[in-house]
Amino acid sequence: MNTTAPPATTRLSVNVNKVAHLRNTRHLGIPDVVRAATLCLQAGAQGITVHPRPDERHIRAADVHAIAQLLQAWPGREYNIEGNPGHNLMGFMETARPDQCTFVPDSIDQFTSDHGWALGDAAVRAQLAPLIARARALGARVSLFVDPDPALMAHAKALGADRVELYTEPYAAAWASGDAAQRQAALDRYAQAARAAQTCGLQVNAGHDLNQDNLTAFLRHVPQVAEVSIGHALIADALEAGYAATVRAYLACIAAAVAGQRR
Repeated sequence: MNTTAPPATTRLSVNVNKVAHLRNTRHLGIPDVVRAATLCLQAGAQGITVHPRPDERHIRAADVHAIAQLLQAWPGREYNIEGNPGHNLMGFMETARPDQCTFVPDSIDQFTSDHGWALGDAAVRAQLAPLIARARALGARVSLFVDPDPALMAHAKALGADRVELYTEPYAAAWASGDAAQRQAALDRYAQAARAAQTCGLQVNAGHDLNQDNLTAFLRHVPQVAEVSIGHALIADALEAGYAATVRAYLACIAAAVAGQRR
């Protein structure tokens, strides 16, 4: 699904890894990952994201394929599979055929994603180039998980990526600090990175530690974000409010950002 036109508004893709993580603490099959994905889609989420790690600490191979089957009944909703293409991601690309794959430079035992690809390194680019070509040949849009550095965007485009996903944990940390100067500096940094990507012909996704408190400000300031992938905070909110109300709340954050941009 190598589309070039950006969506009319930022799309919400729900990462259901944490649902699987909770399920895996027992052998009862609950909470059910496919059920969670279904409820999020019913509430208006435009996509589902999974990040299956080789140790299957949360999402398992069976989940990847069950969600792929689920999404066949939801035309227009997207399936995004994240992971390191040097581990198990490419196998899932062959069998699950997602709409989008997001290449993430995680080590096998990494607790969570905490940095983007070092695209300034020629060896890294040489590693990624054939994998990106292979994924695109399978019909997937390719997004590269990157730090908000404008200098990286030309490399991503040259490698054949369709999008970049800006790693937003540093922004979330700046927002949580409560310091207005830190918040503004972070927003400016991400806006510059997004504009650099778009100047190169890339679309922009964003993800990691985005939540109801910081999402609207981010989308108001960072131009034309095509998609946000949100997992930990959204699932934590859903423990209190339920999937449907929580998804609607995040969609409202996105709508508020759009309304703010139009003023």
